[in-house]
Amino acid sequence: MTSAPILALLTGTIQPLARGESSAIAKSSKQGAIKIGFLGLEGDEQADPRFHGGPDKAIHHYPADHYARWGTLAVDHPLLNAPGAFGENVSTWGLTEGQVCIGDKFRLGTALVEISQGRQPCWKQGARMEWLQLPALMVQERRSGWYYRVLEEGVAQEGDQVELVERALPDWTVQRVFGLLIAGDHRSDPAALPMLAAMEPLFSGWRARAADLMAS
Repeated sequence: MTSAPILALLTGTIQPLARGESSAIAKSSKQGAIKIGFLGLEGDEQADPRFHGGPDKAIHHYPADHYARWGTLAVDHPLLNAPGAFGENVSTWGLTEGQVCIGDKFRLGTALVEISQGRQPCWKQGARMEWLQLPALMVQERRSGWYYRVLEEGVAQEGDQVELVERALPDWTVQRVFGLLIAGDHRSDPAALPMLAAMEPLFSGWRARAADLMAS
């Protein structure tokens, strides 16, 4: 079964960012046990609930595996020296978008979580890194990270495991679904769209996007 140790659990508070807007994208690692509720990690905030947070986007997981790649493009960028550069709540090594699937259920410490969607890159990630091309590169390379919804509340801390306990949709990796709905891959695989539109574990907004792409 797929598992990986937690390298860091991170939370952030709302702060001014850019364009006159605020964000909680600047997150820092927390030590000790952290409560995981249905809306995410205790102490974590979201500035714009239209696009971030809520039950289906409660926890953002970004693979530490990708930091080396970004480091080749942004040499010596200080934010790449530790987890948190991408606004993630969970950092691990050994789980990437090509290895996890929509609907996967994981134990995150004692909490039970389910992958609901990939994380659509945001201009705020580029603004924080002072690298405005970054969101487009994340789409191009399918290095998006993903969101969890919380099915059972619990606690977790650095060193605990993220451990797969159930996989219902092995053909639908986060990488594949992200490519289809965000990166334009539906043009070469239109037959996937009706299946995505009906995929119950997939975030409702992405199911609606699949339906819109079918109609376009």
